Amino acid sequence: VQLQASGGGLVQAGGSLRLSCAASGRTFSDYGMGWFRQAPGKEREFVAAITWNGGNTYYADSVKGRFTISRDNAKNTVYLQMNSLKPEDTAVYYCAADSARPRYPTYNPYNRYEYDYWGQGTQVTVSS
Repeated sequence: VQLQASGGGLVQAGGSLRLSCAASGRTFSDYGMGWFRQAPGKEREFVAAITWNGGNTYYADSVKGRFTISRDNAKNTVYLQMNSLKPEDTAVYYCAADSARPRYPTYNPYNRYEYDYWGQGTQVTVSS
C-alpha cells in the first residue's frame, strides 16, 4: 500500500494542525493505521494508532488529550488532529499501515516494527 502524508506546516504554540494520510494500492480497511514522529537526533516515536474499523485508538501519553486520530475508510484516509501544539511536538510526522489485528497475541500498535508500510513524512514545526 502506498501512503501519502500531508498537512504539516509551521504553527505557533497553542495552535492546531490536521494531518492527513491518503492510502492507495490495497484495501485500506484491511489495515490498522498509525502516526509516528521523529525529531532531529531522536528515535522515531509512536504518536497514535487506530484499528482497521476505528473501534480502538491508542495514544502516546505526551499527546493524550491534545491529539485525535480518526479514519474514513470510504476516502482511504487517516487523520491526525493536533490541538494545543507545543514546541516539543516539532518533528517529521509519518503515517504507517499495520496488517495485524488486535486479536493477534503479539499485537502492539505502539511498536514501529509492527508496521508494514510507511509514508514519506510531513514536517510539523511549532514555534514558541
